[in-house]
Amino acid sequence: MTPLAPYLTAFLKDHLPRERGASRHTIASYADTFALLLRFASARVKRRPGDLRVEDLDVILVRAFLDHLESERNNVPRSRNARFSAIRTFFRYIEYRVPACLEQAVSIRALPIKRTDTRLIDYLTRDEMKALLDAPDPRSVGGLRDRAMLHLAYAGGLRASELLSLRLEDFPDRSLGTVRVLGKGRRERVLPLWRETQAALRAWLAVRPTGQGPELFLNRDGGPMTRDGFAHRLAGHVEAATRKAPSLASKRVTPHVLRHSCAMHTLAATGDIRKVALWLGHASIQSTEHYLRADPAEKLAVLAAHGPPALKAGRFRLPSDQLMAVLAAARNPRAPSVDRVP
Repeated sequence: MTPLAPYLTAFLKDHLPRERGASRHTIASYADTFALLLRFASARVKRRPGDLRVEDLDVILVRAFLDHLESERNNVPRSRNARFSAIRTFFRYIEYRVPACLEQAVSIRALPIKRTDTRLIDYLTRDEMKALLDAPDPRSVGGLRDRAMLHLAYAGGLRASELLSLRLEDFPDRSLGTVRVLGKGRRERVLPLWRETQAALRAWLAVRPTGQGPELFLNRDGGPMTRDGFAHRLAGHVEAATRKAPSLASKRVTPHVLRHSCAMHTLAATGDIRKVALWLGHASIQSTEHYLRADPAEKLAVLAAHGPPALKAGRFRLPSDQLMAVLAAARNPRAPSVDRVP
């Protein structure tokens, strides 16, 4: 039997950061997944998490855990797949280090990813975005900080992790004209900033507490702003902005919606999806294509380029062949019923 603890520890502390170059957010997400899995496995096999063996996490237990995520924790299929991705990555790591568990690892990795619906993205219109950017109170320190966060998140199309990990040295030569961003997959990009964004940043830096950490945005205790803290501040400003833009009341505005809004407005301004991919730091243009599906202007352009087809009205005739009549009835339940083929 193979003890699980040393391999899982090495996977999180050595393999992910050193060999795969994973970000601390990815490592934290993987650790959270395995905390849930080990609690579930511990209850099933009646053994403490520290005493579990790799063999205890067999394909039956992993499948039961994935079902547990959806049925009892009410995870959506997308969240379930993200958890499963962490488990599959670990067993890919196990394959080359524990030959005795090779068959087990292959079986777990062969479990299918659950298919999910591809929904249209949520984004804000320009008027809604303007109302949100104007919502923070510029007369308070917290309001100046929040205004700078919202401006930078929108102008750069930043992920929450990218925004909150920014440091003072990410602005070259202390100039606020550009910002250096380390994005997903450790891909670095440099973005120019609007004058309005630069003004919001200068206002925040003028009142930012000195002698604190290197992070650009701090909470009221002087520590780095967290993802939950940013989401909480955003929700409050959305509520305030609803007075100027009532349509915000029907939208669920998360930090990622600011990124979507930047992408949609960039696409409308340039008409070039490649520029949107470059701005957002996507590794492949395929990641950017879902913005095209959400853009009604693209569909209107198709309608304008092609007129409606000139079709003549016809009359439906029942098939003369009895087998073809059965097939027609199966395709159209409302069609007249026919006898079965002898």
